[in-house]
Amino acid sequence: MTITIAANSVPKPPADIIEGFRGAPTSVISDNLARLPGAVGLKPYHRGGKLVGTAFTVRTRPGDNLAIHRALELVGPGDVIVVDGGGDETRALVGEIMKNIAQWRKAEGYVIDGAIRDVAAFAADDFPCYARAVIHRGPYKNGPGEINVPVTIGGSVISPGDIVVGDEDGVVSFPAAGAAALLDAVRAQVAREEETMKAIREGRYQGSYGKS
Repeated sequence: MTITIAANSVPKPPADIIEGFRGAPTSVISDNLARLPGAVGLKPYHRGGKLVGTAFTVRTRPGDNLAIHRALELVGPGDVIVVDGGGDETRALVGEIMKNIAQWRKAEGYVIDGAIRDVAAFAADDFPCYARAVIHRGPYKNGPGEINVPVTIGGSVISPGDIVVGDEDGVVSFPAAGAAALLDAVRAQVAREEETMKAIREGRYQGSYGKS
């Protein structure tokens, strides 16, 4: 069946913006996005490390990974492979070999609304992978699928080129257009929270955190 490719690549925001979010907690990013965006139900399966990059999106039939294989021919440095697998947990869409291909292509990681397998290989590596479940059953490779179209991941709409950030708390995404202003707001909140923690340590905290 047909794999539709809307674009072979995605636009990248300035490198300093991307790197700025590498130190930003997803919780604080979410706070400054009205606490609305964020993929629900996904968890990290890698050993550790931050996920930061731009969304290279894939929509595939549940349980079928032909479109992901096609996407792996196109991704490159800075791309986060974001896969809308319909939340299906009955067949794994990605395993150790596809992890290694993505790393070889210098992609930033995977975000998969679906299942993976070869989980021990992910757990032993810092290459980021967020998914919904683990199962040994492999996928079909028949299609159809779409590449670089808007997708839904755990209730969150992610468009090609959106910035994707993941840490131990989960995954959040947002358009690159407002990223600079968002980064300023995130840094300001981090500074306020650091001051709150300092006040607690010094015994002078007076309840300001509950009012923010």
